[in-house]
Amino acid sequence: MITTHAEPAAVVLLERMLHEGFAQGRTDIVDELCSPDLIEHQLGLSGTGAEAIAKVKKGMTDVHTAFPDLRFTIGDWAQRDDIVWVRAEGSGTNTGHFLGAPTGRPVHFTVIDVARVAEGRIVEHWGVPDRFAILLQLGRIEVPQPR
Repeated sequence: MITTHAEPAAVVLLERMLHEGFAQGRTDIVDELCSPDLIEHQLGLSGTGAEAIAKVKKGMTDVHTAFPDLRFTIGDWAQRDDIVWVRAEGSGTNTGHFLGAPTGRPVHFTVIDVARVAEGRIVEHWGVPDRFAILLQLGRIEVPQPR
C-alpha cells in the first residue's frame, strides 16, 4: 500500500538530510540519521558502511560550499513498507567551487531521493539530483540548440 496523506517519519529523515545536511552543511546529521552500515547508491557517493558515511559527508560539504544559500522544498513523497520516495526542488547560487570556478549564477534543480528506512535510520539510499540541469545553468555545458 502506498501512503500519501500525512508526512511519515521516514520522509522527515530525508527532509532533514536535505535541509540540515546539504543546505546547512551539517555533516553530523549523517551520524544521527543514517545507519553505520549505510548502503549508498548515489553516483559519486556510492559505498557501504564507513566509506559511504564519509562520502556522503564530503558530498554535503562540497555542495554546501558551492551553494551556501541552497534551499530545498519537498514537492511530493510516497511510502510503501520501509521504502520512501521524495521529490524535492533545490535552489541556490554558485559562489563556491563546483566542477570549476564559482559562476555567481543561480540554479534550480530537482532531486529524487529513495531510501530504505529501518529502526528510524536510513539504511539504504538512492539519490538522483538533476546534475545536467545544474551544469547547464552554470554554463559548464552548452545548451543544446535545435538544428
